[in-house]
Amino acid sequence: MTTTGKHAIGDNAGPYDIAEVSTPPGELANSHLDLGSILMPVVEGGQVTVEMSATHEPEAVYLVTPVGRIGLHAFAAPRSGGLWREVVRELAESLRAEGAQTAVEDGHWGREVIARVPGGSHRFIGADGSRWMIRCVASGPEESEVQLAQLARAVLAETVVRRGDEPFPPRELLPIVLPPVLAEQVAAAQQQMAEQAVTESGMDPETGAFPSQPLSAAPTGAGGGEAEPVDVVPGGAVEQSASATVYSDQETAGAVVEPEPEVAVTDEALEADQEAVESDAPEAAPSRGSAMSRFRRRRR
Repeated sequence: MTTTGKHAIGDNAGPYDIAEVSTPPGELANSHLDLGSILMPVVEGGQVTVEMSATHEPEAVYLVTPVGRIGLHAFAAPRSGGLWREVVRELAESLRAEGAQTAVEDGHWGREVIARVPGGSHRFIGADGSRWMIRCVASGPEESEVQLAQLARAVLAETVVRRGDEPFPPRELLPIVLPPVLAEQVAAAQQQMAEQAVTESGMDPETGAFPSQPLSAAPTGAGGGEAEPVDVVPGGAVEQSASATVYSDQETAGAVVEPEPEVAVTDEALEADQEAVESDAPEAAPSRGSAMSRFRRRRR
């Protein structure tokens, strides 16, 4: 039963503020990646990639799906709201200045910006919340544009934002905090880079990605304390975290989603991500509450 004034994930009221969610933490742990400021729903049959900055800080986490790649960022916003309307205008102008064919469409949460490049497209979807704004970027091949747009909206609709009480100026990117499993992979990758030559470390010379580390830790709570034990659901967020690909820096990651409206995404990176999903993604059981499961049911 949903608590008065609260929402269960999937009731078509998202994206949600963490204070509005009634879904039990144990269920969220298997359906969402807890990235500190964002709880991102996983996608069945997809993979997780983590991009680290040159200063070894987590810069972006992507869901790589069979139809394209989806990334989310949360920003501080004024209490008055309306930040996404401003960003849409600036973003469209910036993309046009960079030579992209740009269009603006009306969507569920307001205007969406589509930037088309040879062979693919990048769709920017935003929503305003309580002192926060969230932006979803969906990038993929031209033939999957419609499916990817639907999936991106499904992911955004099930996303949870944890704004916190810390003061941030409007438009500042809310920090990404990796869950323990991903943090361990990053630490292991950085240690390998420091201690071993590329040929001995297992790093892929073309992508710069290190093999994932085995799942060895249970998720902790938002405050850093121990969380209640969670049964790992096949294909869920915990399992996808354990098999994520960690990129060591901006150059090897290829596609970089900047905190500000200006965005540069390379077609080469999209192709690499797509090949990884098509060739390496394991068969996974549906994760509870995942956006992909709802997306597939709606298409039937």
